[in-house]
Amino acid sequence: MRKVIKKYDPSYHLFYTYLIAFILLGFTWFLQWILGLVMSILLGIALYYTIRQEQKETIEQAEYIMTLSHRVRKVGEEALLEMPVGIVLYSEDFQIEWVNAYLNQFAGEGSFVGESLDAFSDKLKLAIKEDHSTVGFYLESVYFHVIIKKEERLLYFVDQTKQVEIQKDYDNHQPVIGIVFLDNYEEITQTMDDTAKSQVNSHVTTILNQWSDHYGIYLKRTSQDRFLALMNQEILLKLEKAKFEILNEVRELVSDNKNIPLTISLGIGIGRDTLPQLGKRAQSSLDLALGRGGDQVVIRDEEGKVQFFGGKTNPMEKRTRVRARVISDALKHLMQESDQIFIMGHKSPDMDSIGSAIGVLKIALVNELEAFIVIDVDDLDVGVDRLVAEIEQTELKDRLITPEDALERVTKSTLTVVVDTHRPSLVAEAKLLAKTDHVVVIDHHRRGEEFIDDPTLVYMEPYASSTAELVTELIEYQSPSLKLNCLEATALLAGIIVDTNSFTFRTGARTFDAASYLRSKNADTLLVQSFLEEDLEDYIMRSHLIERTLIYKDSIAIAQAEPGQVFSSVVIAQTADTLLKMRHISASFVISERSDGRVGISARSAGDVNVQVIMEQMNGGGHLTNAATQLEGVTTQQAKEQLLEIIDQSIGGGDE
Repeated sequence: MRKVIKKYDPSYHLFYTYLIAFILLGFTWFLQWILGLVMSILLGIALYYTIRQEQKETIEQAEYIMTLSHRVRKVGEEALLEMPVGIVLYSEDFQIEWVNAYLNQFAGEGSFVGESLDAFSDKLKLAIKEDHSTVGFYLESVYFHVIIKKEERLLYFVDQTKQVEIQKDYDNHQPVIGIVFLDNYEEITQTMDDTAKSQVNSHVTTILNQWSDHYGIYLKRTSQDRFLALMNQEILLKLEKAKFEILNEVRELVSDNKNIPLTISLGIGIGRDTLPQLGKRAQSSLDLALGRGGDQVVIRDEEGKVQFFGGKTNPMEKRTRVRARVISDALKHLMQESDQIFIMGHKSPDMDSIGSAIGVLKIALVNELEAFIVIDVDDLDVGVDRLVAEIEQTELKDRLITPEDALERVTKSTLTVVVDTHRPSLVAEAKLLAKTDHVVVIDHHRRGEEFIDDPTLVYMEPYASSTAELVTELIEYQSPSLKLNCLEATALLAGIIVDTNSFTFRTGARTFDAASYLRSKNADTLLVQSFLEEDLEDYIMRSHLIERTLIYKDSIAIAQAEPGQVFSSVVIAQTADTLLKMRHISASFVISERSDGRVGISARSAGDVNVQVIMEQMNGGGHLTNAATQLEGVTTQQAKEQLLEIIDQSIGGGDE
């Protein structure tokens, strides 16, 4: 077949050839007429043959073009109707006007014509409206990659099922590294004899080996309390689907047999990176799991996205006096190397935030250092404002500065101490974090996904009742010349009392030790009571909220304020505490508008429901029994609907 097809014309080289031949023939006739006659006859025969061949070639090419055109039209018709690519024409209102036979077979006995594009997928119409050029979805068991020609209102459906299956198989076999850690192995075995310790070892090792064999995981013990787990993405998906039941199996097996609350944590690194990077990611995930109290699984991918599983139990206290002494000494040295110290808590500070800030301030002052508490006095709740008012009557009043003043005075050599939070989005002034070389974090909340970048010193103990308790222990290891006056000791004690709900929740032996120390420093419980006294109006507002309580799933109390009603965070929290005291209530949630325009949710639990995990899914945080969040751009009704959906997923699915 010709590489180039066009209408045939006599070639110019033949024309010039015959022209030259006629000229030469003329000379031949002039010189020798007999030879000229012979040459004329031969030239005439050649000319006749050439013309005939030219005509034949023209006819044959015309016939070939006609045949080829017919074949092309036929192929086009067959391609349009029978080619294994779906073609759809749709109208301006997204109704299907025409569909080829290949795609129409998915309609069964009927036809897609006349139906909405939603008959294929609800993703399709949305993709067209958002000017996407492609979209993918499953139609029955076939995965289609749809090419959108919006101007022509034309869609091409390309079957990519095999490609998707190959990609899925590739993804499923991506390596995954996990680190299994026995959270409190050393604590529970340090007083055991060799026989009991061997039994615990045997129980835990057996159940972990059975778990790894069942799922096809390579498990290698690297130390007494640590295992290396190697698996692929497909195995990990199975573990996620099973909600990592290994957490419950270890906890229940050991508890039932030996009454020992041993728990495990698992840090997992995933992604398409090198094995060393996956290993570092797994260790980072384990650190996060332990920072949140252990007894849970943390999965981190290459983009930093984190998933949490488990965390159903209250963390067992395992911090030591030695660690408190080491942190206290390290904090002192950091302060001495700085030109000034700024101490700040979270926005809308509570008693724990203010009390612990005052405690850190005293540590700085006893070391004769320049220190200030960064606080917005216009962003205080009832009770906290009473404490601040008392402080302003003392010599500490000059130690309170606004965030704006702090930004003007800060230098690279300034030490910033963050108390009662570890989330940069919640601190009193986030800009301070980027303007100093050294940041210290002291917090009692379980570590969340958001964390302050590169802190110099971190003292996070989710086992503590409050940050005030941690700071009190740090004070005990400072110079004997550090003397707390009545108001300072009372502020720290108020932080402990508020965060434990008067020593009801998250209260350990160390909590009472700290309270006893503060009481010995003349902490005034009556003054604490005066700070926490309720106004009659607040009591009535709380009662109004309780009156609007819904009991969900038989044991969860949810109170929603009326639209337009604004309650302080203190009233919301107190309402949640009150609801939890009601009979048969395992968890309480109170939803209300705040004065800053956001919607606040305060959550409490008796321990059976992990409200921290629920609040984290709503960009909040806290503890297993005490958590909260603030939402922007939503109504209280929308917040309630979101909360109910998360409760259904968390509690209904059996994973809190």
